[in-house]
Amino acid sequence: MNRQDIEISDLRRITELVKEQYKYDFTNYAMSSFRRRILRIMELYKFGSADLLIKRLKDDKSFFDEFIAEITVNVTEMFRDPPFWRELRDNVIPNILLNHNTISIWHAGCSSGEEVFSMSILLKEMGILDKAKIIATDIDKVILEKAKKGHYSMKNMELNEKNYIRFEGKNNFKDYFKEENGKAVMDKSLIQNVSFREHDLVQGVVFNKFDLILCRNVMIYFNQNLQNEVLKKHHESLFKYGYLVIGSKESLIWCEIANKFIVVNNEEKIYKKIKD
Repeated sequence: MNRQDIEISDLRRITELVKEQYKYDFTNYAMSSFRRRILRIMELYKFGSADLLIKRLKDDKSFFDEFIAEITVNVTEMFRDPPFWRELRDNVIPNILLNHNTISIWHAGCSSGEEVFSMSILLKEMGILDKAKIIATDIDKVILEKAKKGHYSMKNMELNEKNYIRFEGKNNFKDYFKEENGKAVMDKSLIQNVSFREHDLVQGVVFNKFDLILCRNVMIYFNQNLQNEVLKKHHESLFKYGYLVIGSKESLIWCEIANKFIVVNNEEKIYKKIKD
């Protein structure tokens, strides 16, 4: 099958089936990236036509988990964009703690957990890990299990360590994990205050209030309409004067609730909620 050979009507049939049968709504995903992912799945599983993919989705519930894992691709690393993590440690978190003695954090779209472990290491080094309540959510069950386990490929740890050094961490990065059978096994005590939950940013409800929400590089896959809806939920999920962080290629400027935030750091895409 030609790589480009998928019709818009086929993509629509796929999103309708997934919405109807599995209650996941991809109708507002950015079309070009959704199309790329579908083509990748067809190549991986050797589906010669969209009909074959649709049939498999209809008939095989366990295949759906694999489908979700491919659609919500997870590319991540620890302390990604080290200057951002320095800004969190030096300014954002101290600011939150001026008025509170605890901090609540939501990692929205936590993927395989690298960001969650980075946050826990940062809080531990600030001496406040025990004052933090962290919720980490993702739409993908399989990836959540991976995040809970905290087992990563040793070859990724080299980049993670470089990021940690650029973040100017206080300790030796290697103290935070053990090597077992070629895997880096993260220290479990880092995530004892973390609750991992399956949650769909698109259809999920507002379930809590937070001082800090991180939703980095998740919305680039959504069209503007959907980004707007998700950002409204984030606004609702923040305490007044709480902070929202989005990805470097994402923006808040154009959306409906833009005037309810001020820009704290434009470079690192950190915003503060100033109006309910």
